[in-house]
Amino acid sequence: MTDLPLPPVAERRQHAFTAHDTTIQDPYAWLKDPGYPDVTDPDILGYLEAENSYFEAVMAPLAPLTDRLYEEMKGRIKEDESSVPQKDGDWLYWTAFETGGQYRKWWRKPVAGGDDQLMLDEPALADGKEYFRLGALSVSNDGKLLAYAIDDNGSERFEVRVKNLINGEHLPDVIPGMLSEIVWAADDSGFLYGLANDQWRTDNARFHRIGTPITDDSEIFREADPGYRVGVSETSSRQWIILATGDHVTSEVYLLPADNPLATPMLVSARQPGREYDVDEHDGTLFIHTNDTHPNFRLATASIAAPDKWVERIPASEHFYMTGVECYRDFFVVEGREDGLDQIEIHSYDAKIAPQRIVWPEQSYVAGLGDNPEYDMGVLRIGYESMVTPGTVYDYDVTTGAMTVLKVQEIPSGYDRDQYRTERLKIAARDGTLVPVSIVYPKDFKKDGSQPLFLYAYGAYGYAVPPGFSTGRMSLLDRGFAYAIAHIRGGDDLGQQWYLDGKLDKRTNTFNDFVDVARGLIDAGWTSAGKIAIAGRSAGGELMGAVVNADPELWGAVIADVPFVDVLNTMLDESLPLTPGEWPEWGNPIEDKAAFDLIRSYSPYDQVGSHAYPPMFISGGLNDPRVTYWEPAKWAAKLRHEKTDNNVLLLKTNMGAGHGGKSGRFDSLRESAEEHAFVLWQLGLES
Repeated sequence: MTDLPLPPVAERRQHAFTAHDTTIQDPYAWLKDPGYPDVTDPDILGYLEAENSYFEAVMAPLAPLTDRLYEEMKGRIKEDESSVPQKDGDWLYWTAFETGGQYRKWWRKPVAGGDDQLMLDEPALADGKEYFRLGALSVSNDGKLLAYAIDDNGSERFEVRVKNLINGEHLPDVIPGMLSEIVWAADDSGFLYGLANDQWRTDNARFHRIGTPITDDSEIFREADPGYRVGVSETSSRQWIILATGDHVTSEVYLLPADNPLATPMLVSARQPGREYDVDEHDGTLFIHTNDTHPNFRLATASIAAPDKWVERIPASEHFYMTGVECYRDFFVVEGREDGLDQIEIHSYDAKIAPQRIVWPEQSYVAGLGDNPEYDMGVLRIGYESMVTPGTVYDYDVTTGAMTVLKVQEIPSGYDRDQYRTERLKIAARDGTLVPVSIVYPKDFKKDGSQPLFLYAYGAYGYAVPPGFSTGRMSLLDRGFAYAIAHIRGGDDLGQQWYLDGKLDKRTNTFNDFVDVARGLIDAGWTSAGKIAIAGRSAGGELMGAVVNADPELWGAVIADVPFVDVLNTMLDESLPLTPGEWPEWGNPIEDKAAFDLIRSYSPYDQVGSHAYPPMFISGGLNDPRVTYWEPAKWAAKLRHEKTDNNVLLLKTNMGAGHGGKSGRFDSLRESAEEHAFVLWQLGLES
């Protein structure tokens, strides 16, 4: 395609601000609607629509390829997919899609026998809506009521509804603006939840009594720190309701008796800066998962009577990163990672009995506890997959160690595992740190630099990208690609220190790791400069912005979904929903000049330069509360003005969706097909 239409050009309007004696020009600041979250400015909407029209015009000749990719991807999905039923009390629960259905239905049937019962019909709820997402969902302890939350525009401000599961009718109880989980009181008289405030922060926990006006709901807890968020949950025994508050580095937990949710919350241990902890409970003893002595966390215990008197149960380890603890009646489970690989350990409450660690057959994989809702369980539901092994559901007998396969992900169009290979590499970054890389490729892949490679990463918030299975990825593998995940610093792939080494004043390690992994893969013959497609979303989109500024010649195509690229402006604006809670992750440039200077030095929008850039596909969501729509819009506008190349740059804004893009499973799949088509086009592989 050579005769492309002319792209839209955003007007440059004079705007400047001064901070820390530095004046910054921002000619695209006008793209932020002052009435946000309502976006009504006709100039803004006009520009976004013009970019969308340009996107459609440029992508139109690729429609046959996009359709072909979509049909391939769709053919690998079992359309009438259903989950494995799981027992919870007197019922078996599962979900199922119908052929052609975009959304799932929620089912149950009595354990004692009886007909299937449709609890919730997502397709009916989503009918006629451009966007639909089910949030929290919770069945009352007696199985008679269902409380659930929906978002129908992508703003992540949910509406709670309550359904009578006996007669199928909805109660008049409706709660708008919710942003939390839902936890029922022991007697099912009502439930706890949290409302989002005007800044889209959950600073409260409330109790709603069924059948009463929401104006009468009791506020159980309120958080004063604007950077903290409040969550509600329950212990495994369901004896206690948990109220947790915290930011990215500090947490504080309160407990409520489930049979007295209006009681005064009991503080477990007062917040200490930099200390995180979470709790579960067994027979009057708290099991406390905390990083108070080591970044890799340890396990302590305390009695309910003296919850702040902690006694070490399992010490922290340099090699084992403890990610969570769950208590059951007869044992507890410790999950973690060792050398970046998932581990599941079964522990007896008798400390003298050695723990059981489940052993997995592959060198790189994803494994973890599945849905295990009951406290009295002798068989655990576990999930497992790898980059070549489809998702597999097991039942693990804790007593015998027997593992029973319940379900293997079905791929209707066929899948031959022997046609693919996977490896776990380690590539040295510029400071000598070895960065893990998970890679999958066709068995006949030639490591002579001639073949294309797709490189993905995230690198923030301590999120480890799992090296799991993907049916969509196969469309690239079958066209000769290798697909690699760079487990860069900023995630917690190798432990909490790995996360700490990619945040705040060490943030640039994340960007350097990604570039150095790419160069290492080139040096090893996996690909060549210009044959690498890269992708990241949200904070991973920030990564994309940083590396195209620093090393544009390496990349043949770039996918930046809902990219967090206007970092400095966002961190300077404490009125935005996320900003105060984000300062522990990025730094506070309002108060700290060093943070201001560092963020400015890597903020992708601020560092756009007058040089060549690779072909780029940028997406955003008008209703996105996490990465506001103007970040990708401003970035695209500035790139168009500054870049010196003729490479394609596309901006697609979902006008009726938020951070996750389109919500239906097939609509989402088509967006993936569009992005794959763009990559194939730009790497000359579209035929």
